[in-house]
Order: sequence, then C-alpha cells, then structure tokens
Amino acid sequence: MKFLVDMPLSPTVADWLTQRGHAAVPASSVGLARSADSEILLRAVKENEIVVTCDLDFPQLLALSEARGPAVILLRSGNYSDSQVLELLARILLSVSEQDLLHSIIVADQKRLRRTRLPLKPK
Repeated sequence: MKFLVDMPLSPTVADWLTQRGHAAVPASSVGLARSADSEILLRAVKENEIVVTCDLDFPQLLALSEARGPAVILLRSGNYSDSQVLELLARILLSVSEQDLLHSIIVADQKRLRRTRLPLKPK
C-alpha cells in the first residue's frame, strides 16, 4: 500500500511504514509541508495513497465533495508520541483488511477503531 503522512506527524511514521513493505512519504518531503488540505487530498488521489493524519478536516472535505477517495487514517483524541502513533497504526494494519483500508476512512484513538466506507454523504 502507499501512504502519504500528513503534518504534524513525524517522518518516522513514513519510515516505519516503509520498513514494513509499504511505500510511504511524509507530506513535507513532496513539497506539501504548508499546503492546504485540499492539495494533500489531490496528491493522494493522483498517487493512490492513503492519507495518515491527525487533521479533523479531511473527513469533512471528503463528505462535502462526496469523493470516493483518497482513503484516510485519522488519529484522534490526543497529542500522540511517535511510539503511540506507531502502535495505533500497527493495530489498524492488523485489524483492517487492505481492501477496506483502500476504500474507507479509519478513525482511531486509544480505545477503538471506526471504519466508514467512502464516499461519505454530507450532513
């Protein structure tokens, strides 16, 4: 799978994913450090990447546009250390099939994972 790791998550997240056989890049390494969320989504669609983020705006943008992608992993409810982020990602990768990851928004916190299939419908 391919991942685009959004700011402010550490580039070590991309390194960890790469060590596990995935293609992963930090947003900062592809010129998106200060880009709007919509630009990050466009890049992820173009490159068929899953966005890994802590930014709550991504699901809202996907809902408003009723987009079928990109998939998003949203880490919520906390100021996570790198090790906590990696633990959450490990849990997600073990718990959610690749097919489900590629067509969903996964919302994770320390207690639970929620999966919502794309496209989202605006409220």
